[in-house]
Amino acid sequence: MPARTGAAYLAGLKEQQREIWLDGRRVDDVTEFPGLANGARSIAQLYDMQHDAAASCAMTYASPATGDPVGLSFIIPRTKDDLARRREMMSRWAHASYGMMGRTPDFLNVTIMSMAAAGDFFGDNRPEFKQNVTDYYEHARDNDLCMTHTLVNLQRNRAPSATSMNYSTDVALHVVKETDAGLVVRGPRVLATLGPLSDEIMVYPTRSSLLARDEDAHKYAFAFAVPCGIDGLKFICRESFDLGKSHFDHPLGSRFEEMDAIVYFDDVLVPWERVFMYGDRHKCNNMSAETGQYVHTGHQVVTKNVAKCEFITGIASLMVNTLGNGDVPQVQGLLAELVENLEITKALLTQSEVNAKLDNWGVMLPDRVPLNVARNLFIKMYPRMAEIIQLLGSSSLMALPSEQDFGGPMGEVLDTYLDTDTATARERVRLFRLAWDAACSSFAGRQVLYERYFQGDWMRNAALLLGIYDREPMMEQVREFLERD
Repeated sequence: MPARTGAAYLAGLKEQQREIWLDGRRVDDVTEFPGLANGARSIAQLYDMQHDAAASCAMTYASPATGDPVGLSFIIPRTKDDLARRREMMSRWAHASYGMMGRTPDFLNVTIMSMAAAGDFFGDNRPEFKQNVTDYYEHARDNDLCMTHTLVNLQRNRAPSATSMNYSTDVALHVVKETDAGLVVRGPRVLATLGPLSDEIMVYPTRSSLLARDEDAHKYAFAFAVPCGIDGLKFICRESFDLGKSHFDHPLGSRFEEMDAIVYFDDVLVPWERVFMYGDRHKCNNMSAETGQYVHTGHQVVTKNVAKCEFITGIASLMVNTLGNGDVPQVQGLLAELVENLEITKALLTQSEVNAKLDNWGVMLPDRVPLNVARNLFIKMYPRMAEIIQLLGSSSLMALPSEQDFGGPMGEVLDTYLDTDTATARERVRLFRLAWDAACSSFAGRQVLYERYFQGDWMRNAALLLGIYDREPMMEQVREFLERD
């Protein structure tokens, strides 16, 4: 099957019955349900880009199995040119949502690609697992699946001394039993972003020191993928930030609600052919590093972050042009900070490709250090970027009538008094409603929280960065200097 169209994607969501709950109601059809439908349409538009005559050559490549065009984010990169082609494709998708959809399908596409390319890692003690992950990659690629994932167990107590609770069987996803048909799993996981809008869900192994010492940890040591409609699988959504408003009033929330959900596995039978890892605690703790998965997803993430930086910088610049205060030094300082964030992120992304090398599996792997630096910096950058929008907008972010107000009895008053030297009243309000939705609304708050934490805790990330960064050459320079006469 060639790369899907948007219509085929939406039809797949309709056809696969799944159990999704939102605001206490069972969702029958995510493509029509308020709060979810617009997000589904935005994903559908990404798939349609693969068939746009002007862009299709930059979005697809020929499947090695069928020869049909398939999504370029599935490619196993063997050269730096492959990485550049993949990044260009991912950039087109990122710019379609201006970086506001963090879990577009390419994120999981590069994940399953990296796992399949490192198939020997999964199969060195159970050969069938290598075949499973390879078969699943080809299935996902040639059917252009939209995938979500989950990797975090719930905890009753986050205190360091309460480690015995982290994997208590009533709060962590675990294997209940093995059968001839597969593994039966039970328990919750968080946080399945894009879950209600996906075809399938990948379950990553948890990474924890507990997996190295807990005698029962094998129950939690697994990785697999199943359809979102499999029996016993339930998605419990947070409230939607698509509030049913117009694109004028809530331009981002009304388009790019990708939804986050708790996933509950109620004795779900995972067929053996969908199991990629089981019972090997060492592999669970090292899968990401050994397969290059975190690096390849970092390539996608930082590409998305460039698009997001560009969008926020554009919003801020238009705000300043509209208000006419671009010569004020404080304003220039804030705009320059956004430009610095953008250029640093772009430079680190470029460096990761320039310094890319073939890994142990023959895959061209971007340099992980600049990608890790870019990801770590963005945790701090993005909350500040939202704050800069607030500082630049000040009261203009509060004095915001709705689209209906312009068509109501007070429309003439608004047209008379809310215009500026460079924008009509309607143009001004439309821009600042966008700024509000980017920096102040519930949608904006979720964006800030997402960027703070989806890449992991910043202190843990800092420790991981130090663990892979070779500081010895710099220390040797200092030793040589100290030895000078």
